[in-house]
Amino acid sequence: MMKTYSGGCLCGSIRFEAQSDPLKLKPHSCCCKNCQQHTGALTAVWVEFAAQAVRWTGEGGEPASYRSSHYSKRAFCSACGSSIGAIDDEPVIALLLGCIDDNNQPEFAPEYTSFEDMKPDWWHPDRR
Repeated sequence: MMKTYSGGCLCGSIRFEAQSDPLKLKPHSCCCKNCQQHTGALTAVWVEFAAQAVRWTGEGGEPASYRSSHYSKRAFCSACGSSIGAIDDEPVIALLLGCIDDNNQPEFAPEYTSFEDMKPDWWHPDRR
């Protein structure tokens, strides 16, 4: 079953529609230094789409990008600076969950965390 997800940046210049089978989104969080610097957060939550399943629909067109590794570029809005996701060479586009309009969907629950060893030693989200 295909489902369409929409979202965009803080100012609305970059908008997207992405289609996927909800079982193929590979939702995950990541604590690597690239994700931390790209988002300004200690962890980022991503969902993945085939590149051909993502359409850039906003007046800003495709997001600006920065090559952050040998296999991926980080995508962001050149107008407001919002992080949008990562455009991998595979071709996969991983969108940040915070950019998706309705991100309170059960299929978005992260299945795993990458680079958990890069979280700060003091961070224990399960402690209250």
